[in-house]
Amino acid sequence: MCTSLQYLDASNKAYVGRTLELSLELPYQVAYFPQGQALVSAAEGFSSTQWTLKQAVVAVVMPAQLPTAGQTLQANDLKVIEGVNAAGLSFSVQSYPQVGDNHASLQADQPTISAVDIGAYVLGQYSTVAEVKAGLSTLQIALDRVPMLGGLRMPFHYSVHDASGASLVIEFHQGVLTIDDNPVGVMTNAPQFSWHLTNLNNYTFLSNVDHSQGELLGHPLVQPGSGTAKVGLPATDSSVDRFVRAAYYANFAEKATEADQAVQMVAHIMNNFDRPRGITIDPPETGSGHLHVEGIDLVHVPTEFTSWTSITDLDRRRLYLRNSAGMNYFCLDLLELSQSAQFVARPMQQLAPETPVSSLV
Repeated sequence: MCTSLQYLDASNKAYVGRTLELSLELPYQVAYFPQGQALVSAAEGFSSTQWTLKQAVVAVVMPAQLPTAGQTLQANDLKVIEGVNAAGLSFSVQSYPQVGDNHASLQADQPTISAVDIGAYVLGQYSTVAEVKAGLSTLQIALDRVPMLGGLRMPFHYSVHDASGASLVIEFHQGVLTIDDNPVGVMTNAPQFSWHLTNLNNYTFLSNVDHSQGELLGHPLVQPGSGTAKVGLPATDSSVDRFVRAAYYANFAEKATEADQAVQMVAHIMNNFDRPRGITIDPPETGSGHLHVEGIDLVHVPTEFTSWTSITDLDRRRLYLRNSAGMNYFCLDLLELSQSAQFVARPMQQLAPETPVSSLV
């Protein structure tokens, strides 16, 4: 359902690309949270936890519940899916249905937030991956039910990257929290992250070097064109295969020497994970499960498609976005936005650029 990866340029500056796939369109918004913004998290069965953002944040967000007509959404109504803060720390939410329930293991007298607020908390409180690891070790995260998702307990895991190139994965499996360093900077969906790393051991043969000539039983063999280096890459859109391909592209893509070139390189890489409607379908009687959202019905046979793609320049604190309506990105510069002290949110579709029509005449 989602693919994220980290790309390092020739100067080891970090960029993060991600796609988000679902079988339905949701009312995504893009929000700016200023430094000093007050937020609160109320976890089921625990006292609420309040915090103030130590740095500004720009993020793709979703309302916790579908808004009513004319409703003005406030900062605490919106939950972070993908974002970056003014320190160059990024956060991504990705589907992981094996989460389970952890309420029985939590202590009622400990500081606790709902998992639905983990993105806003991480980006608001921390500057580096090391700080996230230390901070979350003393904070309880409750896997609350989400009414908008039909009462599911937060079926997600989370990727965090910082401007130094450090990465980690926050994951709950059957209620048990793990916070793992991510040496490859790649994340997809189930199985567990540790399984994906082990699976990479099956691909020691991967290389970007074409073997275009050979010999078999004395007969010379010559490829008619280039591109054979990718022959060993797994081809499906399953999370297992996407993880391997993402690691391959992040590792072998040419290292750009300028920031704008690096952003363009990540855009090219993420095109390999862009999924058009209809490429794979899951008929209800034979298909796998899909995320269902209260108030939004599937009107076609389920087909996962790329709803939006993001690129984050962690050094320049820029978030680039494009939605499924076009191939052009728009850019939000957090350093520029940080001049404002006002929270603001707008629907992503209002920000997406229209494809221009040109004329040679």
